[in-house]
Amino acid sequence: MLGEVLQWQYPADAVLSHWFRGHAQVGQRDRGEIAEAVFDVMRHLRRYRQFAESGQGAATRRLAVLGLASVWPRTTLDTGLDEHERAWLDYVQGFSIATLPAAVRYSVPDWLESRLAALPDAESLLQALNRPAPLDLRVNPLKTDRDAVLATWAQGPEARWAAKPTPYSPWGMRIQGRPPVNRWGAFERGEIEVQDEGSQLLAALVAPRRGEMVIDFCAGAGGKTLLLGALMRSTGRLYAFDVSAARLARAKPRFARSGLSNVVPVVIAEQHDQRVKRLRGKAHRVLVDAPCSGLGTLRRNPDLKWRQHPESLAQLCATQAAILREAAACVRPGGRLVYASCSLLPEENEQQVQAFLAEHPEFTLLDAGAILAERNIPLTLDGPMLRLRPDVHGTDGFFAAVMQRGTPQAGAPDGPEASGDPDPAVHQEPPADPSV
Repeated sequence: MLGEVLQWQYPADAVLSHWFRGHAQVGQRDRGEIAEAVFDVMRHLRRYRQFAESGQGAATRRLAVLGLASVWPRTTLDTGLDEHERAWLDYVQGFSIATLPAAVRYSVPDWLESRLAALPDAESLLQALNRPAPLDLRVNPLKTDRDAVLATWAQGPEARWAAKPTPYSPWGMRIQGRPPVNRWGAFERGEIEVQDEGSQLLAALVAPRRGEMVIDFCAGAGGKTLLLGALMRSTGRLYAFDVSAARLARAKPRFARSGLSNVVPVVIAEQHDQRVKRLRGKAHRVLVDAPCSGLGTLRRNPDLKWRQHPESLAQLCATQAAILREAAACVRPGGRLVYASCSLLPEENEQQVQAFLAEHPEFTLLDAGAILAERNIPLTLDGPMLRLRPDVHGTDGFFAAVMQRGTPQAGAPDGPEASGDPDPAVHQEPPADPSV
């Protein structure tokens, strides 16, 4: 399994899923242990590779041994090792990693270590990024509330997972472990979804209201769209835009389970889409959760640090700026624009916002902390933008900035663009994708 992942042709979770489908005889517990071992190697790959240089035989096998050592008791693992491997494992497990350079100790590429080292408390952040993440869930406020779900779980088989409220999101619940959530009744009824707490807080910053026109500009598989629609009480019009028909197709079952009737999924072109142009100046709120390096999610996707590089980062930054400009054009006067990423790097976050505001003086930066306080979310921010870190907040690394477009002059006519009525030219389902 590890050998396939290390080809770097596809993301690790996709390779795992494909491999498991082709090996149906592998039991559920074995699947969990294989996946856990593979992800452990992805987290510590640079350090493990340095250790593997000292052994005998195939290097990939030595990496697999180190990954399995994080999953199995040593007595179990030893039954599959020969004498030389047991001696080698004794040696590397007794090695003090404190003497290693930071980039090797925390297993990150040099270019990424230099960028993260410029952030406050960099060592604490690097440590947190190498720890497995808990499982965050979210209630569907259109159907239930968190207290009701937690009370039900406390009396049922879900009690063994000891779900707790998340500290900031009023909709979130946190679980240690990997239960089969997709088989729980609450999931099948559309009462809960899997969503990191940081992602949930983006919906609080958008703060949609009933009857408004809202655009989720990079909707992906629809996680944030679902929460936005529920907060709108399934009223108004909520456009879920994405350039990938496959991603939106995966979101459709989630939309159906949620009970929402105000979501309009639309596949758009990467640039200069005519349907997007028809919504210029019409949306009350626009969320841009931009495509990014994803480096804030390394706890869940540790292979990303080996799949990204400075050249791809530069290309992503250019794409983010283009998307932000296009999405901003859809915001009506007085409307709100939220730019977000799951990155920790300033060039994808603060620098993008600063460059956008310099080019668009009609937008002003709002205080994200004050917006969260209006929803009684107890999160103190350092400055007007949202910055979340796993070592500080227990969430993935997230960034968000809230901007408002200048209000119209007093007495100006509302016009059709201010009515919030949907454009029939945009109200359509995405075309069927034969690849889905």
